[in-house]
Amino acid sequence: MKVFNTYADIPSKGRGAVLVIGNFDGVHRGHLALLEKGQAIAEKKGVPLGVLTFEPHPHRLFQPDTPPSRITPESVKAWRLELAGTDILFSLPFNWDFASRSAADFIQHVLIAGLDASHIVVGYDFRFGQLRKGVPADIEAAGLPVTIVEEIADEAGAAISSSRIRQALRHGKIEEANALLGWDWEIRGEVIKGDRRGHELGFPTANTALGDTLHPAYGVYAVRACVQGEDCWYQGAANIGIRPMFEVETAQLETHIFDFDEDIYGKTLRVQPVYYLRGEAKFDSLEALIAQMESDCAQARTLLAGV
Repeated sequence: MKVFNTYADIPSKGRGAVLVIGNFDGVHRGHLALLEKGQAIAEKKGVPLGVLTFEPHPHRLFQPDTPPSRITPESVKAWRLELAGTDILFSLPFNWDFASRSAADFIQHVLIAGLDASHIVVGYDFRFGQLRKGVPADIEAAGLPVTIVEEIADEAGAAISSSRIRQALRHGKIEEANALLGWDWEIRGEVIKGDRRGHELGFPTANTALGDTLHPAYGVYAVRACVQGEDCWYQGAANIGIRPMFEVETAQLETHIFDFDEDIYGKTLRVQPVYYLRGEAKFDSLEALIAQMESDCAQARTLLAGV
């Protein structure tokens, strides 16, 4: 997959694609329906499948003080889009200048002059341009064919959306979130040095910052973990949160990998929460904490044995 961070001076091989437009946070089952429609049109036309998306997520521009809400940070989003068959990714910087563009300007300068799109595919609720005044009919009026994909629902008939997945994750409903995504959600981050508190307690952890990734429900999870670049997945238990026992202010992910004793500082760790075990708690003593951690690990091993 070729990646461009601009719409200007795009080489000929990057022009003329069928463009699927959206934020694609989560690259969930609803997004996959758009990509599948775009792929079918692109194959019929004999042109590449392109995705036009924006970084950072508009939420960060318009609501900078809200908690991180990214289901998929930029690198993970690109990875999922490539797996879905995207040939060209146009990831455009979203800033106040871009947000202030009129719908007509976006159509003429980005879609037509910049990218020379051959066909546009969007979701049923797609709006664009300053104050979201632009609608798909405006694109068609400029001479570009547009295909609108209707709302995608789950097996119970409820709409699949990024906001619904965020809500599930924030409530520790991992299985529900994964079912809506169509893939196993994961957190990626560089393993950093911590205070070695876990090591002292007999449960060494690989610590990673959450960055702009959505913070799921704080607490303990049964997880699978993989050092990026390796093929194997390990089982483990992880705490996500602020560790109220030790009055830590910044939330992070601390993963205790079962039967593992390697130095992975500086490496990227992929962690997939599989089951939410319990919320964070403050214990009366270190002995009580250790006893609970032993129980958590035993429960995680039992649950993960069937995965």
